[in-house]
This record gives sequence, structure tokens and C-alpha cells, in this order.
Amino acid sequence: MHKYGRKRAVAPELMDDFTSGGIELREALRHLRWLNRIFAAAAPTMYGIEKLWIEANKPKHLSIMDIGSGSGDVNRRLLKWIDMNRIDASITLVDKTSEACEEARQFFRNEPRVNVMQCDLYDMSGRSVDIVTGTQFLHHFQEEELPTVILKMLSLSRLGVVINDIHRHWLSWAAVWLTTRILSSNRYIVNDGPLSVAKGFQSEDWELLKESLGEEVGLTYSWRPLFRYAVLIRPARQAKLGKQRL
Repeated sequence: MHKYGRKRAVAPELMDDFTSGGIELREALRHLRWLNRIFAAAAPTMYGIEKLWIEANKPKHLSIMDIGSGSGDVNRRLLKWIDMNRIDASITLVDKTSEACEEARQFFRNEPRVNVMQCDLYDMSGRSVDIVTGTQFLHHFQEEELPTVILKMLSLSRLGVVINDIHRHWLSWAAVWLTTRILSSNRYIVNDGPLSVAKGFQSEDWELLKESLGEEVGLTYSWRPLFRYAVLIRPARQAKLGKQRL
């Protein structure tokens, strides 16, 4: 059993083993949608997207790319926000696994604004979208990998990057450990749920990442319910302009 600790856990999640998957992984992705609703997973992503949108003077056209999207279910709330603000938007869901892409295509089968792409982050290039998001994506990487991942995501965006990830805390670990065992017997969910919290972040982790990225990148973060962080990452000059507008 992977317990919550003072430092980020380094053990790989079962979902990080791309040699396995199949029906069991697709079931896990469906169960993960239940957990995302219970723990309000979409809210920090929405918080960050809205901030970047306001900083950009509320454009009526917006393109968003969700990296490591899984079945992309957190974007369902994003679509409601898009409709409410009458934005002409497109969302691209990107994941490495065929199982996640198939689940996403099924989940959004009647939504023409959502496109699904099976691809590795490192195989992508160009500032192709306005905002790049990563929900529960960054904790899959080790500390030394984080700057490279962030800079790659930033290179794909015109306005900035929104990271939504887990606050590493004993209370959130216990809540996820219990909830996963109540809701599911799927081995991916039972193992990876608590481990995700143990691989999550605390404020000092974001400060270290901010220092590693250097002065050319602006990183701000805030704690959001339920035990999550919303992290905004922009080129430093754009970050300063955003602060002036707000």
C-alpha cells in the first residue's frame, strides 16, 4: 500500500504502464469519471482557464488542448462555461493510449466541438492553441522531468498553460483511499487513486518548480477545493501584463 508521505512518491502508477490496458483500463477510466465528479476535479481547470481568458480581454474565439486527458470528462463543465459566455471554441483531447482515446470519443460522440488525438506530448510542435491544460497529468512525472514537461506544454500555447493537480495531504490521501475502495474493485483505481495523492504536490514543490523554470516563465499557483492546486504558467512578460489587467 502506498502511503502519504512528506515527499512525493516516486512509484509508477499502473496507468503509466503502456504495455497493458484493454478492457480493464477502459473500465478504470469510466470509474475515474465518478471520482472526478465526487472530488470536483473540473473546478481548478475552469478557474485557470477563466483567468487566462480574462487576461486576454475575453476573446470570442478560443482553442483549448487538454494533454493527458483520459476520457476528457472534466471538459464537460468547460463546454457549459463556453456556452454561457457565447464563445466559439474548440477542444482537443490528447492522450497516449488508445483506450483513453476510445473512451473520449464515446463520451463526446455527440459534441462536434471536441476532437480526440492519440499522441505523445513530445511529438507535438508549434503554438497551435490558445490554452493548454493538464488535469491530474503532471503528478505522473518525476521532479527532474517537470520543467521539460511544462516548457513543452507552454511551447504549444499562445496564452498559457493551466495545470490542475492534487494537493498531497494525509486527509486527501485517506479520503481517496476510502472512496476508491467503496466505489470500485478495479485494480487501476484501487492502486492508482491513493498513489496519485502520494505523488501530488505541496506549495514548496511549486516554489521549486518556479525556481527551476527561471525568470522567462511566470508561474503562479493557488489552493482550490477539494485539495487541489490551480497553476497558471505563462511567458514572464505576459504574466506581468496579466497582473496589471487584474
